[in-house]
Amino acid sequence: MLTFTFLGTSSGVPTLQRNVTGLVVQAAGARDWFLIDAGEGTQQRLLKTGHSLRSLQAVCITHVHGDHCYGLPGLLASAGMAGRTEPLTLVAPLAVWNWLVATRECTDLHLPYEVRHVDSALQPVVWQAGGVCITAHPLRHRVDCHAFGVEVKRETERLDTTAVRATGLPPGPAWKALQTGQDVEFANTVLRSADFVEHKTQRVRAVFGGDNADPSMLRATCADAQVLVHEATYTQKVLEHVGPGPMHSSAQRVALFAQVAGVPHLVLTHFSQRHHNGEGMAELETEARTHYQGQLWMAHDFDVFELDEQGQLHRIHSELNDEGHEQE
Repeated sequence: MLTFTFLGTSSGVPTLQRNVTGLVVQAAGARDWFLIDAGEGTQQRLLKTGHSLRSLQAVCITHVHGDHCYGLPGLLASAGMAGRTEPLTLVAPLAVWNWLVATRECTDLHLPYEVRHVDSALQPVVWQAGGVCITAHPLRHRVDCHAFGVEVKRETERLDTTAVRATGLPPGPAWKALQTGQDVEFANTVLRSADFVEHKTQRVRAVFGGDNADPSMLRATCADAQVLVHEATYTQKVLEHVGPGPMHSSAQRVALFAQVAGVPHLVLTHFSQRHHNGEGMAELETEARTHYQGQLWMAHDFDVFELDEQGQLHRIHSELNDEGHEQE
């Protein structure tokens, strides 16, 4: 019901292995999609995924730091050059909007479509349409920063064919009428559609965090989520060494929260460049697994995950081979 693709999984700066933050979110089977964060180089990464900028519904920026938003002006410009005319929603703190306005003025950037700003600090529901609801949740960072909860809801209707057959009504147009909500006259009685149609609501929810020194701030929104995607910039040892200034999380800190919160699936991302090697990533993963008993994933650029209707998470594409190295 929900897929998400990592465009970048590095914190601060890009490296040979990982780009800075960007994440595509899409309801399964839908053409429209959403972007969470747009670090430098995001539009170049999108070229590899095949997502059209004309189908982009909204860009959600967690905060104003450059590794989360420096790719935004170029992406918007490319969308215009590709012929986009439909309005685009930008969900972001006011600082991001002010920076974008200044950048457009200073670089003479004219877009052939409207960019509609939604201030993530002012309203909890920032997008709602087509069975998709996106909500914003404050985090603890050096600047105004938000996580985004993405819920996909699907309503289905199924005709109870066994019950219909029991009435003696033969298959045909009358069955379709019942399934579409119409009552049917048969054998001197009225068959009520409501008596033969089963309504079912399928719902999944994932929480995508920005930079955050206190995962417990997401306790309420994670209560009904099947997946938490959260930064794990450092190991706990490195976090204690760098001190509280950067206001990031360690793998241990996030894992402890996810375990207590009962989140069944945890995906870690936004790794410091000091961990971009086999030993460093193994240390982060070991630390997380020590404190978290659910299903754990360490994200890599171009990983694609799918959250199915049963609330189970699957990695359906990876650029890594069995040894953890990039595919040729």
